[in-house]
Amino acid sequence: MTERILAGDIGGTNTRLGLFSVSRGRYRLLCGETFPSQKYDGLETIVREFIRDQKTIDAACFGVAGPVIKGMVKTTNLPWTIQATSLEKTLDLPRIGLVNDLIANAYGIFLLKKNDFGTLNVGRVKQGSSALIAAGTGLGQAILFWDGKRHIPSPSEGGHTEFGPKTLLEMDLSHYLFDRFGHVSYERVLSGPGLLNIYQFLRESGKYGREPAWLSARMQQEDPAKVITETARLGKNRMCAMALDLFASIYGAAAGNLALQVMSVRGIYVGGGIATNIFWKLKDGTFMKAFRNKGRLSEVVADIPVKVILNDRTALLGAAYGAVKLLKSPSPAFQD
Repeated sequence: MTERILAGDIGGTNTRLGLFSVSRGRYRLLCGETFPSQKYDGLETIVREFIRDQKTIDAACFGVAGPVIKGMVKTTNLPWTIQATSLEKTLDLPRIGLVNDLIANAYGIFLLKKNDFGTLNVGRVKQGSSALIAAGTGLGQAILFWDGKRHIPSPSEGGHTEFGPKTLLEMDLSHYLFDRFGHVSYERVLSGPGLLNIYQFLRESGKYGREPAWLSARMQQEDPAKVITETARLGKNRMCAMALDLFASIYGAAAGNLALQVMSVRGIYVGGGIATNIFWKLKDGTFMKAFRNKGRLSEVVADIPVKVILNDRTALLGAAYGAVKLLKSPSPAFQD
């Protein structure tokens, strides 16, 4: 039997929708489109635009950046409220899947192949739980609990826990961000806007030179995080290089914290759009040095495999997986 599945990956910057044909465990993308989230007033508007020429849809699932509570999400980095009941009416379906975007990413891992991953630490593969951390427009985390037979994805909002600086420079960064935001979460550092925050901290300190005019112009005209990343990769500006170095170190430390909190001996997965763009930087040792630096438990985390998800459709695939799961299971249409 072939099923037609609508899947969505809903982020603060982009909303990705895809129509899949699923047969015998094989997922084939029939068509897909990316929409700039900020230009729309809600997910229903985007869904209507996408499905207007589509035939019957058997099931749908959406991974959304934000906590899902009783079939509703107030998105963290968008002025949207997404409700399962509203989407059910839009799609004329008895129920839809509404899950946290990191749960969708976790589901997607089940469908990936070996070449969809890049390795940062081989480690020693052991039976047990895994975890996922992903920086993009925001910072997401998820846990893959091992129940003795399989991994069960469970949501987390750990990206909004308080940032824990580990060096004097990071303490200065924390003070700078506290003056700006009051509450300093890891997301204020480990995200696209977070990378810009780090750069602005270095620039405004006045200790690392002046921002050249060409860089100022590009920052105003383009995505600042992408400009910082590209400039650092090309070695064209010291502050950009320092900002990315600091970002990678904090990212590694946060991933190591998650590994200890979950005891994810089976592995840590690093996802999100930023990881694929800075994979070259994550591989230079900065990330793993901070990941392993856990005092008396450094040897424990040193044994944990660390992989970067390189397939940018992982969350979309995972949402499709969630929709198929919904068809086969009497479980609720949304994840609490």
